[in-house]
Amino acid sequence: MKRIKIKELLNRTQGEKSVLVKGWVRTRRDSKGGFSFLEINDGSCQANIQAIIEHSLKDFSELDKKITTGSCVAISGQLVASEGKGQKMEIQVAEIEVYGSADVETYPLQKKRHSFEFLREIAHLRPRTNTFGSVMRVRSRLAYAIHRFFNDRGFVYLNSPIITTSDCEGAGEMFQVTTLDLVNPPKVEGNIDYTQDFFGEKTSLTVSGQLEGEIYALALSEIYTFGPTFRAENSNTSRHLSEFWMVEPEMAFYDLDDDMDLAEEFIKYLLADVLENCPNDMEFFNQRIDKTILETLQNIIDSEFERLTYTDAIHLLQKSTETFTYSVEWGCSLQAEHERYLSEKVFKKPIIVYNYPEKIKSFYMKLNEDGETVRAMDVLLPKLGEIIGGSQREDDYDILLKRLKDNNLDPEEYWWYLDLRKFGSAPHSGFGLGFERLVQFVTGMENIRDVIPFPRTPKHARF
Repeated sequence: MKRIKIKELLNRTQGEKSVLVKGWVRTRRDSKGGFSFLEINDGSCQANIQAIIEHSLKDFSELDKKITTGSCVAISGQLVASEGKGQKMEIQVAEIEVYGSADVETYPLQKKRHSFEFLREIAHLRPRTNTFGSVMRVRSRLAYAIHRFFNDRGFVYLNSPIITTSDCEGAGEMFQVTTLDLVNPPKVEGNIDYTQDFFGEKTSLTVSGQLEGEIYALALSEIYTFGPTFRAENSNTSRHLSEFWMVEPEMAFYDLDDDMDLAEEFIKYLLADVLENCPNDMEFFNQRIDKTILETLQNIIDSEFERLTYTDAIHLLQKSTETFTYSVEWGCSLQAEHERYLSEKVFKKPIIVYNYPEKIKSFYMKLNEDGETVRAMDVLLPKLGEIIGGSQREDDYDILLKRLKDNNLDPEEYWWYLDLRKFGSAPHSGFGLGFERLVQFVTGMENIRDVIPFPRTPKHARF
């Protein structure tokens, strides 16, 4: 007999003589009437299916002690309408096989509720809880929706390199990749001789696929990357990871307005998709994690994003009677408290701030005619702050060369990037979205470490 997923069974409205399900026992309850009630979950959905076992069942006495919370079982029997509340169908068990038992004395998920801090210490078991099962199903659906969004619009999916020689952000917070002897590395004139390293030069894990993405955008017009990125930033906040995933489209012939249009369309598409296709999981988050999450997401879908310049944003912040931890003046970087104030209290909806000071943005952003600002934009959401950062890229060779030098970056290391401005340069734009930050926002989870299967943070790389 072929296994049927629990999600499919629970959607059926008629009984069947024989069905087979396989999964893990969430709870077991015994009655004095000679019955055991099992709640079985196979990860296909939030809900369990109830299985009723008569103690007179053949071989039950031999299996009795093995059927425990956490054990893995295969159950076959008749699917019938449930007499209890909470679900329509249940299984009257005819046969049961125990694949693997779980010791009731040592299995750590005996209780129904555990702190997220505790569950991070058992990352190999936390997917079996309701919360993390729902998080990963929503994460999976969002990833699928990302690919479908770009595929439907004719974008080419690009795999950018994980090992790179370029620091896209110029911050220097990169993990080095080397095969050299760390105790006694080869040196020339007191400096490490990277010519003897595996790649013949200094290499690191990528912080972004953007620069490589631009290469293909200037040949294929519209591309996107979706892959892991790394930051060696010693931060332990609820918003930072050392390893995370980024979605980065790059588009030839897009100006900043086109870039902002695509970003707004992208966000609305993803939120609408997850509300439509993960209703049960999203209802769980609305009940257990954030009672306003469904309303928040729907409001974003229904809103037209407000667009204002950085200069206008600073004026609004300066006129505010709000007390900010970080002072506000033209030329400062907007902090999360500033971003949330603007989106939550001033406009009460998503906003896009654009035309930032050149001094606080990356070297690759296109300089405006005023010589002081660049064509950068950030999408800010209520309750979160920045969800997307992007810009029109600098397509003028001379200006880009100057900006590299102004940022103390060696033009020789970016010779190929400069070449793109020498041979058939074109206006082009792009943006980046941190995937985990999106999942965190959609689910209402407070800590970003709880929306990635295996979080990597300072002093933590277990599992």
